[in-house]
Amino acid sequence: MNLAHIHLLINHFPTVGFMVGIGLFLFGLFGKSNELKEASLVVFLGIALLTVPIYVSGNAAQAVVCQAPAETPANACPNPEPGVTLAAIQEHESVALYGLIFMLATGAFAWLGLWQYRRLQHFPAWNLVIILLLTLCTFTIMSRASTLGGEIHHQEIRDIASATAPDPHPFAREVGTFVVKRTWVWPTCETLHFVGLSLLFGVAALVDLRMLGMMRSIPFAALHRILPWGILGFGLNTITGMLFFVGAPQQYTGNPVFHWKMALMMLAGINTLYFTIFDEPWVVGKDDDAPFRAKMVAATALILVVGVLYCGRMLPFLGNAF
Repeated sequence: MNLAHIHLLINHFPTVGFMVGIGLFLFGLFGKSNELKEASLVVFLGIALLTVPIYVSGNAAQAVVCQAPAETPANACPNPEPGVTLAAIQEHESVALYGLIFMLATGAFAWLGLWQYRRLQHFPAWNLVIILLLTLCTFTIMSRASTLGGEIHHQEIRDIASATAPDPHPFAREVGTFVVKRTWVWPTCETLHFVGLSLLFGVAALVDLRMLGMMRSIPFAALHRILPWGILGFGLNTITGMLFFVGAPQQYTGNPVFHWKMALMMLAGINTLYFTIFDEPWVVGKDDDAPFRAKMVAATALILVVGVLYCGRMLPFLGNAF
């Protein structure tokens, strides 16, 4: 199995899976069920995390239908399969990038809602309104991206009557050109990336080491207050990392170290849910010893974060992609 297979396997989650989340969310709103609201926000957050590997694996799928090596630039399709056009691929890529932006925003507000619910025991109305609006916009864009993706390889389902002329300046390639051609953009993103890493690792270290028995005088509820700073770091890393990828996808698509980094990042994101919403760490008070499961999750979280840092640092040196 390669990245192109993975793309085909999971690319329906942002539409089909999102429909499930929207259904749970609406039932929770109308039924005034906090449990359903919480479940729906977990679904939104999980799909937002999954959307990142779905997007980055799209370039591997492009290499397959263009019958080109993985290091081929995203603005080239040297030997396309019958019926496949570069214009169709770039339109799909651009709409998918819009969808990714809205999906990540949805995931961010979903996590914020879960964090607030843990502390306040209710969901702030403003947060629910923003999530509702974002989910509707995200689902609309992702549905369009899914349709365009299907049309790349299936001419028979294209609506010729409503077809438009190819965009001479596709959004995703414009963003990629901006990142690469402006000399200040890449260094600025690198700086923000390291700021995000510092925030993420700093908060993760504090929380995980407390669960492992250090700083026992600090209750977990106090550390729970700083989790948004760690998520801010995670968000900075995700945004800047995606800018790097959009700017030069050929440097990453064929690099196995990048694949490992993506996998570890997804697992670390899921791991964060335990400390956000579960009761076991929440009840750990001053001088209390954390439960065994909390210690195991904390140790796993540290390993995952260190693994992400290592893979990111080794990208230029392993995999022969740079």
